Amino acid sequence: MPSSALSQLNVLVDTRKDDTGLPAFMVSTERGFLPRQEPVVELPTDFHALESILTRMPIVTASGTPGLLAEYKLGDTVMKELPDLSNAIEKYRDNLPLMNALYRDYSFLASAYLLEPCHERFMQGLEYGLGRQTLPSVIALPIVKVAEIAGFKPFMEYAGSYALFNYKLADASQGLAYDNLRLIRAFERGLDPSSSEAGFVLVHVAMVKNSGGLVDGSIGVLDGVAQSDREMFNHGMRKVVEALDKINAVMNTMWAKSKPAGYTTFRTFIFGITSQSMFPNGVIYEGVSEDPVSFRGESGANDSMIPLCDNLLQISMPSTPLTEILKDFRAYRPGNHRDFLEGVKTMADSVGVKDFALNDSESAALYLRALDQVRDFRWRHWCFTREYILKRTSHPTATGGSPIVTWLPNQLQAVMNQMIESAKFCASVAGTQEILSNVMTQHETLQKEVQKYCAERGVAAS
Repeated sequence: MPSSALSQLNVLVDTRKDDTGLPAFMVSTERGFLPRQEPVVELPTDFHALESILTRMPIVTASGTPGLLAEYKLGDTVMKELPDLSNAIEKYRDNLPLMNALYRDYSFLASAYLLEPCHERFMQGLEYGLGRQTLPSVIALPIVKVAEIAGFKPFMEYAGSYALFNYKLADASQGLAYDNLRLIRAFERGLDPSSSEAGFVLVHVAMVKNSGGLVDGSIGVLDGVAQSDREMFNHGMRKVVEALDKINAVMNTMWAKSKPAGYTTFRTFIFGITSQSMFPNGVIYEGVSEDPVSFRGESGANDSMIPLCDNLLQISMPSTPLTEILKDFRAYRPGNHRDFLEGVKTMADSVGVKDFALNDSESAALYLRALDQVRDFRWRHWCFTREYILKRTSHPTATGGSPIVTWLPNQLQAVMNQMIESAKFCASVAGTQEILSNVMTQHETLQKEVQKYCAERGVAAS
């Protein structure tokens, strides 16, 4: 029989990979937050015009020749060649994985179209300037339609488009091994698997490959508390720690797979509309509404793994405007992910995961180790931000629209504070003092770094 948390949270054990009536993204113990099946690669022939433009779009195409973005011809090509394919979408609307693929493809095209002028200015060594302020109806109408069917915002998202539904297997028999992963769509040179753009996206896929264990462990933790079963709780927490350890190990390969100096060359195309100077008044979606709209850009903050840990471990975030941005990001995930994360939060708060953990020294030590893995993840993310972005651009906001210097430290410091508090309940357990010592040192380092970058950029440190 399925556990109570498994059934209440609608977590799949059988991913039903051949069922096209289910959304592409449903949380499972096997694939975690990856789509139920490998992403749809080939579109029906009805979408030949869209496929043709996307094939020619990257700065360097699959054949190695300069693409439309290299010559700043994408906008003109869209207006000359792309028809409104909304009727073709209706023909296939019951095939939800295909709708997800169309959402991916139209969101790639929308981002490239809107931000092409900014890329041109960036290549000339100038500020980003303004993007195109209107999305033409041949993109706007279809993206709104497929986004509504597939359950996304009508703008590029991390899971449904840019990363987790944007890979294919070079050899189906080799599965999700990193060297077997390839991008389906790219902006710059990402169709070359050795490129920094490919590495940036595919490392994220490789991390999420380990999320099945994280989901499975979380179910065990929740059931352990609900049933007052200390052994079940500890077993689940060990699975959570093990999965996070694997995720962090993969994350650390980013330095080799995607070079810091290469990131800004494709980053232009993953900016959003919200809180960005390129779109001061939003964007008009032609044929949809005369009122401008605004959406956050692609961001790793939209991933579901660390938010799952935040909710499961009941990590207390400070009541600040930065935390409000964190809450806003919740809307930029697949609907099933959103429901699952909210369900975990409700259940963890109801049964009292944190209190249960801290009521026993062994459980408290495992809980501390899980927090330490979350800290490690967020610390690495901060290090990436520092090396890939802060040292290379003065643009004040991240791609998702959050303040580039202060946003990540807001969450990282919250985790550190909770670790310091929790360590008191397992002080006698081997390894606790080493973890605590590292946290105290890192806490001080983080404060100094934030103050330094805030002073350089003339922004408030908190």
